[in-house]
Amino acid sequence: MRARVSVQDSALRNGNFSLLIDPVQSKDAGLYEAWVAHNTDIQSCQVELGVITVTLSPHSPVVENEPLLLSCNSSHQASLVETCWFHNRHPVPTSRTFCSLHGAPSIFQPAMSDAGSWCCQLRYSDKKVISATYNLQILGFDGPTNTVVYAPAGSAA
Repeated sequence: MRARVSVQDSALRNGNFSLLIDPVQSKDAGLYEAWVAHNTDIQSCQVELGVITVTLSPHSPVVENEPLLLSCNSSHQASLVETCWFHNRHPVPTSRTFCSLHGAPSIFQPAMSDAGSWCCQLRYSDKKVISATYNLQILGFDGPTNTVVYAPAGSAA
């Protein structure tokens, strides 16, 4: 983790012993403990890091009209009760375009309108609600619906 972890030296003088992990990975989940010794005084604290991941299959880039699957997983230990998905802050409906497979939306023919923020929200038996967001980018044509375009001779088209 050494390449992804840092402690802000300037913050240490003010009593801030925060550990920054960037980027966080699934394998980073677990219990972290800090020990700080000053003169004869020793302070300690424990922090549990939970990790939630949203994955895309196949991996980016997504091409318009090629099927995709979004999935969401968390390191939380309680039983999963519900998975909800939101696209640009709106609940994702189950329809002919979106089908939920164990809480993972499949988009059979993604369009440019499917690009944007996808948020998965996981609700657990211990009442915890955890969420993560994935910014979906789709490669495709977002131009006129008419396939015939006229341009004046001598101009750029």
